[in-house]
Amino acid sequence: MTAASVTSIILVILLGFAGGLAVGGGFVAFIVVLDIIPRLAQITCSRDRIAWLEAAVVSGVIFWTTADFNDWSWSGHLLGTAVIGLFAGIFVGMLAAALTEVLNVLPILAKRLQLFDDLRWLLLAMVLGKVCGSLFDWLVYPYI
Repeated sequence: MTAASVTSIILVILLGFAGGLAVGGGFVAFIVVLDIIPRLAQITCSRDRIAWLEAAVVSGVIFWTTADFNDWSWSGHLLGTAVIGLFAGIFVGMLAAALTEVLNVLPILAKRLQLFDDLRWLLLAMVLGKVCGSLFDWLVYPYI
């Protein structure tokens, strides 16, 4: 190996590491500054399990980063794909719902549409929409 190739490899490693730190830092800032996890726990009436929610987010990030780096693929049964899609949709839907709540978009929308008494149903519709979209993305879209 020449000195130039070693230098370019080291540069690529440092740039990748710096990019990962920037994205990871942004993700953590997003979660912490907007109080996404505590708000999610409040919405789901599970404030006593905040540590579990935080551990689930961290575990998911570590698992999917490892899966991405190692080019893991899923060649299992369609039902297994549906279950994974369901859980991914639930997570994304709940995270989107918590973010919406934090930013006070949902209460304003409910007030303007005069649906304040039905706020839970509006939230459930959003979550189910995310789940259905995720299932479509996992089950239908790859075969189109």
